[in-house]
Amino acid sequence: MLRFTRECLAIAIVEMHKLVRDPTEMFSRAIQPVLWLAIFGQVFSRVRGIPTGNLHYLDYMAPGILAQSILFSAIFYGIAVIWERDLGIVHKLLVTPAHRSALIGGKALAAGLRGLVQAIVVYGVAVILKVNIRWEFLPILTAAAGVFIGSGVFSTFSLLIASIVKTRERFMGIGQVLTMPLFFASNAIYPLELMPDWLKSVAIFNPLTYLVDVLRGSMIVGGVSTFPVITSFGVMGLVFLILLALASKIYPGLAH
Repeated sequence: MLRFTRECLAIAIVEMHKLVRDPTEMFSRAIQPVLWLAIFGQVFSRVRGIPTGNLHYLDYMAPGILAQSILFSAIFYGIAVIWERDLGIVHKLLVTPAHRSALIGGKALAAGLRGLVQAIVVYGVAVILKVNIRWEFLPILTAAAGVFIGSGVFSTFSLLIASIVKTRERFMGIGQVLTMPLFFASNAIYPLELMPDWLKSVAIFNPLTYLVDVLRGSMIVGGVSTFPVITSFGVMGLVFLILLALASKIYPGLAH
């Protein structure tokens, strides 16, 4: 386990060096949640047909937009792996003594750190728009843990897709097809109660639903989680372990 941890950290450090050398990617990823909160959120705040309890709609929406930012950023994480394969970097990694799961786990760890940077940006925008943020230590820690695990889930899913499709063009097409259904089949911008039964059944199996639920209960004053926190973290953790195992088996296929 100690060796596995060191290998994951080594991969994560390499990935974070890329971010430090080219931080423009993070700034470009921050534009989308800003637009959703500043424009979409302001408009829909005037709509009274969405039941959000005692929450102002912008408050209700802010955790969903943070989760959306995590999803959209992490789901395209795998394209970097395809680029690395084309440059021969993946071949070099595969001949190292590092375990395949550590190669995937390290990238998921780096994605989690990137997600925390995005969370800081969304929190800052939310403060400017006067969203009622909870500033107690435990809620902030819970939200950070949710962002970290959620980023790991969707980045590992992205790496799994990249290991299968192998070309950037096909990956981009699949990524674009998956992101919107995952987003709208969740409780990010409307409660589960508004969904028809078939969509609600889909949302229950969507890990984004549990990420949003954790964030809504920990990020916003008066926010209430539909599921117990331990259930949400348990579901996300289980999905991550399954995706990690699958991606670790398929990842060597990138070399071919």
